[in-house]
Amino acid sequence: MLMARPVLIEPMQEDNVRLMARAFSYVVKRDYGFAPNPFYGFLTLATCKPLIRKNAEIGDFIIGNSPSNLGSKLVYMAKVSEIITFDEYWSNPRFLCKKPIMNGSVKKLYGDNIYHHAEDGTWMQENSHHSLKDGSINKENLDRDTSHTDRVLIANDYFYFGKDMIEINEYADCLCNHIGQDKPSYERALQLWEHLCSTYEMGLIALPRQFKEFVRYDGHS
Repeated sequence: MLMARPVLIEPMQEDNVRLMARAFSYVVKRDYGFAPNPFYGFLTLATCKPLIRKNAEIGDFIIGNSPSNLGSKLVYMAKVSEIITFDEYWSNPRFLCKKPIMNGSVKKLYGDNIYHHAEDGTWMQENSHHSLKDGSINKENLDRDTSHTDRVLIANDYFYFGKDMIEINEYADCLCNHIGQDKPSYERALQLWEHLCSTYEMGLIALPRQFKEFVRYDGHS
């Protein structure tokens, strides 16, 4: 009997893996614990930054830094582990903890699980940081959050420094210093990630910079 020749599978080259992954950076102008939301053991980006949410893929790095008037320090860095739709985010019991509770703690008030479709297909926006003072829909926030993409980024692995944001002068090229977002070198972002992994404990390191009392965002201030 002829023996089948074994099929040799070439291991994926590290360079090819790196070409597949990317890094995104942006300025975290408002750090309330809403976008991103770093609570309950995983970091979520479910609102704001629609272009990053539209283009990021699993394995990509997301880097958020403070504005230049606050020293352009590292607020957080996360590695995308899962991407789901708003409806999936809303209906999955895993993410019940991320739904806002308007008579709850500050952490609950800043829940980011706020968007889903009604039975007729229209967008629903729950009473939240992004709704109007009376809890009704803030159309400006709704349009910005949902019109470009129907994606929520989830990271199981992340470093969130919040109010204890850190200087990373050696990796300053990974940061963003303008409105919008940058795409720093993945290799440099990976070096920064490895530095953080060897220096800090992963997860929520400090509370958000503006995590004091609940306020709403009108969409343009």
